[in-house]
Amino acid sequence: MSVAEPRSPGKRLIARVRAILTAPAATWDEIDQEPATLVGLYLAYVMPLAAIGPVAGFIGVMVFGNPKDGVAFRPPVLHALGAGAAAYLTTLLGVMMLAVVINTFAPSFGATRNQVQALKVAAYSGTAGWLAGIAFIFPPFALLAFLAGIYSLYLLYLGLPKLMKPARGKTAAYVVLAVVATTLISLVVTAVLQPIRRMGEDAGAAAAVTTVPASGGRSVDIAKLEAAGEQIAAAAERAREITPTDPEVLKALLPVTAAGYPRTSVRAGSVGASGASGASAEASYAKGDGTYTLTLTDLGEAGGLAGVATAFNVQSSTENGRRYDRIDQTPEGRMTAESYDSVSKHGSYGLLVATRFMVQAEGDAVPMADLKAAVSGVDLGRLEALAKR
Repeated sequence: MSVAEPRSPGKRLIARVRAILTAPAATWDEIDQEPATLVGLYLAYVMPLAAIGPVAGFIGVMVFGNPKDGVAFRPPVLHALGAGAAAYLTTLLGVMMLAVVINTFAPSFGATRNQVQALKVAAYSGTAGWLAGIAFIFPPFALLAFLAGIYSLYLLYLGLPKLMKPARGKTAAYVVLAVVATTLISLVVTAVLQPIRRMGEDAGAAAAVTTVPASGGRSVDIAKLEAAGEQIAAAAERAREITPTDPEVLKALLPVTAAGYPRTSVRAGSVGASGASGASAEASYAKGDGTYTLTLTDLGEAGGLAGVATAFNVQSSTENGRRYDRIDQTPEGRMTAESYDSVSKHGSYGLLVATRFMVQAEGDAVPMADLKAAVSGVDLGRLEALAKR
């Protein structure tokens, strides 16, 4: 459905977002033929969607806080607003930077320079990542935003050749250039935002942050990427047909004792947003000064984003001297996310099972080895069986 139809701006935006996520190939063909301007693309599409992540992040940090020294640290409101504004502005700049790279190098790949078409590619390919920015409002779901960013790379892979029309045989190289540019721009944005986010926190914490894409020399599997992307698009189309797992079933999978820590409480319930529903169960464990929460969440079809991440052999690591954050994959191909602060002793470890269930342990004064043991103590085979129903 074309955004040029006479409907309200809000409905046009929603229609385009739904179309690019569920039927990307056909939607890119439509976008290719649409008249557009640089200003119009920014005002009608980029600016509204790019605001989702910063707004959700502001709400999340003010409601849930950031783990610091064993407590939920909430920065001053003005600092949080400033960090959100900086994230928003650098994102807007990043979109234009990507468009400039795509347009500048077009002749090298047999394509014709066209700044509007290049901006279309940069703008619409970012849809999945921007929309999933809502996950930052609830920390346990932050991994979904990362995975959605990988799906945005798949949208870039589909849209670039359709809109810029490179010469036969040069498409793959052009796509790789755009993906590399996207990654580098992301690293630049991270480097700009990290000092801003640290304002108002412990002045003794290390200021230098190193982000290392740990690809291990592995290449992007284009065929695997295409297959995973098609599966995700189909999954988004049938998402409402998925029956969420009964919360009581998830609760029964939470062990009485995990990693040597006795269970102190257990609860379960349904979760939902924007017409999609799921289920979650969690239990609290304690031993001495150590406490943690073990959570099982049915992500439904949203977990399918991990398929694209697998195609990119995704790994990343961020360290600052006292804290590290890592995203990796197990030998079985399961996505993992872990973080630990050596000063506050706050850590978390999450594992995505069958691209549907998130198993996560998060706590204080608990070694990372114990958090991993708690996650491994859940019957993962049972979760895989539930995903096949």
